[in-house]
Amino acid sequence: MQIYLDTANLDEIREAASWGILSGVTTNPTLIAREKGADFKSTISEIATLVDGPISAETISLDGEGMVKEGREFAQWHPNVIVKVPSTTEGLKAVYQLAKDGIRTNVTLCFNAAQALLAARAGAFIISPFVGRVDDTGVEGMTLIREIAQIYRADPAIKTLILSASIRHPRHIIDSALAGADIATCPFKVLQQSMKHPLTDKGIEQFLADWRARQ
Repeated sequence: MQIYLDTANLDEIREAASWGILSGVTTNPTLIAREKGADFKSTISEIATLVDGPISAETISLDGEGMVKEGREFAQWHPNVIVKVPSTTEGLKAVYQLAKDGIRTNVTLCFNAAQALLAARAGAFIISPFVGRVDDTGVEGMTLIREIAQIYRADPAIKTLILSASIRHPRHIIDSALAGADIATCPFKVLQQSMKHPLTDKGIEQFLADWRARQ
């Protein structure tokens, strides 16, 4: 399973990229807005210099025609740009048209397997189920990943990748991999937490203490 970073913060991307683990980056209007004064196009272009992999840039239009227009513009910014559209019927129109144009799409805000199946049929490159937000409703988010994976794997014609989104903690990453996700997109703090363990810290302290004691 590949690891993407879910952020528009360039410092976080630089740091995570230096670990050698990133296969891509996802952004959305909220993440872009958090970077005060950041220009959308410039931010996406800068990310493309830091990470050699898919970079999701989200449309803000609500109609298919508007999404297609934005998507065609985004695709000109860099070959790695993936156009992000919502899981709606208008989004399906955009996915279908953009796919015919050779432009890859990420269908976001997916909350049921039917949305995922229709997005795949329309030609989506990526489907993004939001596991954390599904958890918030009292339903296990990983059940959604497993359902989508089962549906996709049963049909060799479906090439759409499953991206586990709304990752809240390190266990979500592991469970996503076990459930059949192709990608997990994670906040920077979750990636940091993933490499933290008290026994690791304790072991380092013991090794250093033993080394100093021999001198």
